[in-house]
Amino acid sequence: MHLLKRSFTLDQIDEIAYFIIDVMPASGVVTFEGELGAGKTTLIKALCKRLNVMDTVSSPTFSLMNLYKTSGNSKYHEIVHIDFYRISNEQEAFRAGLEEYIYSGTCCLIEWPQKARGILPADALSVRLTMVDREERQIEVESA
Repeated sequence: MHLLKRSFTLDQIDEIAYFIIDVMPASGVVTFEGELGAGKTTLIKALCKRLNVMDTVSSPTFSLMNLYKTSGNSKYHEIVHIDFYRISNEQEAFRAGLEEYIYSGTCCLIEWPQKARGILPADALSVRLTMVDREERQIEVESA
């Protein structure tokens, strides 16, 4: 089900982050698709700020996963940030033990989910970002 489709600029990213938090599924899993440079990590940084992450948020492209501690967040004590960019398939994600974090019940933000869609929960929220131009992005948010 389509929940949101609109253009936005960087100065509107907090509004987008609040919307995603409001519609986050019970599993806590949100996926982010878009070409390199579309703003996936930038949006995840905005989400983490709104979720009271205490740590520095960065792309886990080389580590595959980052764990961030939160402060004053009654629902999530940590946020899991996963990047499937460097994995080849679902089996590689399983071998890395990523499904443990995906099904842990905490907020899990996943970049490049198309690489291992089969290990994601059915209710994962899907966010697609498309570059319109240097300053503007198109966002589509869909629930399962």
